[in-house]
Parts: sequence; structure tokens; C-alpha cells
Amino acid sequence: MDERSPRIPTISTRDELPPNQRDRYDSIAEGRDDVSGPFPVLLQHPELAERVGRLGAYVRFESALAGRERELAILATAREFDCAYEWVFHEPIARREGVPTATIDAVATDDALDAVPDADALVVRYVRALLRDHGVSERTFRRAEERFGVRGLVELTATAGYYAMLACVLNAFEVRPDESPPFRSAT
Repeated sequence: MDERSPRIPTISTRDELPPNQRDRYDSIAEGRDDVSGPFPVLLQHPELAERVGRLGAYVRFESALAGRERELAILATAREFDCAYEWVFHEPIARREGVPTATIDAVATDDALDAVPDADALVVRYVRALLRDHGVSERTFRRAEERFGVRGLVELTATAGYYAMLACVLNAFEVRPDESPPFRSAT
């Protein structure tokens, strides 16, 4: 097994699944154009993989959050878990969605957010508090509620939670990207 191989066997083609489970592979592929990241590992449990994939398709492609907000929340979550795969995959998407380099750098280096635009800093502070402190202060919560509304705040919270789950899968099974993130990763 090479040093980049996950800890358990992965499912990389639909033919590796029993015929009665291949539709689950197809469902994941349809929702994201390929089966990569945590999904080759999750497909060791096809039903779970499909359910995770459906939730992820909603969070990533149908959320009420703007792309910039969503991708920044994903990067903040990836950083909190030192999840190299999520970071390397989502950093270019965050850039395309308009997240400034200074914001990305502040998240990557776990710096203070003083030089980050207020809207970006709010997303990062919210995610950091939720994942570090296991809760959010009243002040941060109310500011986020005012900025995103109740539905948007629920989606921001669920986005952090969804990507935290993926980070656990990616880190535990040592699914690594081909390149290194700008921080010391857990894997």
C-alpha cells in the first residue's frame, strides 16, 4: 500500500459493488460528477454513502448560502479539523467564489481576523466557535442571525456540521490529497 492510500479498501468503480447496490454509486456520481474524496471509503457502506451524498449535494449545490459564504465555511471547517483533503479540494472553489486571498490565508494560518472583511470574519468566527467551543456566543449568534436570517443560519450551521463529518471520515481513513495544504494536517 503506498503512503497516499487510505487505511481501508476503497470502492472506485460501480462494478466493485454488488449489482443491487450500483444504483447508490450512480446516485453519488450523478450528484457530483464523480466519486471521490470520502465517497470511495463511504461506499464500503453503500446506503450510508448514498445518504451522505444526497445531503452533501443539497449543502453544496442547493443551499441558500451564497457560494462565497458556503466555501468559506467549508475552509474554516477543514482548518479546524486540519483536513488536508477538504482544504485542497475547496480552496480553489473558494477563490472562484470570490473569497479573497487575505481571508484564505488568515483561515489557513489560524490568524486573527482583524484584516478580513466583516462578512467573511463573521462566517469564520461562527464556525470556529461552533467547532472549538461547541457553541456560539450570544453576540456572534445574533450577528450571524441578522446577517443570514434564521434559514441561512441553520444552513451555515449544517454546512459546518456536514463538512465536520466528512473531515472525520477523511482524517480517520487517511484519505489524502495529492498536494499539501498550507498547514500541518492531521493525516
